[in-house]
Amino acid sequence: MTSNNKSSSFVRIAAAQINTTVGDLAGNTRKIIDHIQRAKAEHVQILTFPELAICGYPPKDLLLKTRFISDQMERLDEIIPLTNGLLVVVGLAIREGDSYNAAAVIHDGSLIGVARKVGLPNYHVFDEKRYFARGEFLSVFHLDVANVGVLICEDLWHPETVANMASTGVDLIVGISASPFSVERCIEREILIRSRCQDHTVGMVFCNQIGSQDELIFDGRSMVVTPHGRIVAQGKAFCEDLVIGDIRFEEIHRGRLAVPIQRDTVPTETPGREAVRIIHSDGMTDPPHRSDFSLDISRNPFLPKSIEMKYDPVEDAYNALVLGVRDYVRKNGFENAVIGLSGGIDSALTATIAVDALGSDHVFGVSMPSRFSSEHSKDDAAQLAANLGIGYKQFPIETVFATYLRLFEAEFSERDADITEENLQARIRGNILMALSNKFGYLVLATGNKSELAVGYSTLYGDMCGGLAVIGDVPKTWVYEMARFRNRLAGTALIPENTIRKPPSAELRENQLDADSLPAYDVLDGILHAYIDQDCSVDEIVELGYDGMLTRQIVNLVDRAEYKRRQAAIVLRVTSKAFGSDRRLPVTNKYHA
Repeated sequence: MTSNNKSSSFVRIAAAQINTTVGDLAGNTRKIIDHIQRAKAEHVQILTFPELAICGYPPKDLLLKTRFISDQMERLDEIIPLTNGLLVVVGLAIREGDSYNAAAVIHDGSLIGVARKVGLPNYHVFDEKRYFARGEFLSVFHLDVANVGVLICEDLWHPETVANMASTGVDLIVGISASPFSVERCIEREILIRSRCQDHTVGMVFCNQIGSQDELIFDGRSMVVTPHGRIVAQGKAFCEDLVIGDIRFEEIHRGRLAVPIQRDTVPTETPGREAVRIIHSDGMTDPPHRSDFSLDISRNPFLPKSIEMKYDPVEDAYNALVLGVRDYVRKNGFENAVIGLSGGIDSALTATIAVDALGSDHVFGVSMPSRFSSEHSKDDAAQLAANLGIGYKQFPIETVFATYLRLFEAEFSERDADITEENLQARIRGNILMALSNKFGYLVLATGNKSELAVGYSTLYGDMCGGLAVIGDVPKTWVYEMARFRNRLAGTALIPENTIRKPPSAELRENQLDADSLPAYDVLDGILHAYIDQDCSVDEIVELGYDGMLTRQIVNLVDRAEYKRRQAAIVLRVTSKAFGSDRRLPVTNKYHA
């Protein structure tokens, strides 16, 4: 049931969650213009784009190039004339004396103002204080269509920002963002945004980018939220979307009369700084007439609908990795990937993710068995390749390995075989993969998991070689969960059941098992989570119930492996603390917790 209600108290709002590429100013601008045209066709009045949409996020030291910022202003000049009948908010970097992370506010073909980011994050993967000055005030725009406050990503997480804006009578908060994915982060964002709307009786459009930039993955999930905290429109996860929702501003005004919290709200001011700057825009055109625009009328008005999120952390992390691989490969000019298939679960999961990201025609699997490789592992690798429909070839390494042993025979004659011979096999395999990469232009995907990278259970220039560590932020216990999830999704054993069930082994010596060197993975991952993700000391981890001697051993392995991780491939980030820019420790370090 619909009503041809043309009341101006309803405003159609959209968030264009686009997949930008850092540095591709022309390509990003084309996407912005395309979504402006799409929004006009949908009778949108207020259209938002993500943080730093023109240049892509995070641009890092590109921001130190003066031309990089001036080029963004030239692209903004291309966008402005195309905004007739629209209020558009788009993120970019500007230089006005200093550099700012900013949002251009454009209405009906005119730039009416710029909002500067106030809260500059400098933790985890963020380093914005290196590049930007802090905005001195929050910006509220008083327009014919609405009173609009503009916040940029981190600003939303500070409770006083929305409170201060609401105290000026703002109707709508526009939050533009480049908020990276980690498991359950989307739940935190949703709770935060809905509570901000409810607490201050304001509507909100939250626009988050999607895509992958190096190690960071952005999941989108933009939303339009009413002043009662109901989500009336929500964007898809991990894909571009134009998220459209309608908000009735009379609902805001009535809500404030019924629960007049704002009367008692005193703006919070920082000494020497203005809390909120109000920009008045005179002579703005009326909202476009929408003769064919209709609103759905609920058949159950006393049961207002809100979009509720159904969440599976394993599925979410898996889908994030698919996007991460797809974007990294394509944005860096590759078409195909090559993966060493051992018959184990790590390489099987990596290959499956790669196929979901790139298609089976763009993934090539290589088996490189040695004298220590079991028949079932060779069979499992071949079966996986057949199940995935990927190209597959076997390169036995025995001849090359034997040649190395003869080369070092005299030098090593008085020493027993040890990890040296094991690492030789891994490095031979790495050389084969890199040779295929050089000859055919494949991107090598590393297959090590987070648990192995943490304790150094990996070989530099061997199994660590590659351009991208797909599951380098996936603990081993998650690897099994992801494999089972993908098989359930397929309705068949896409990843062979034997691969999932068999005890994990590097198969670099006779009868080798991971359990010979490491504790059970559920125990190991518990210790690693406490030490790495939560920064617990050894004593604190022992208080959680873990054995003291084992904990000290694991912590020592983690600390000693820092030099390896410094040389690892880029790790796709899916947890709250991935190896890389999330965790910055010195290699030369004598401190032990």
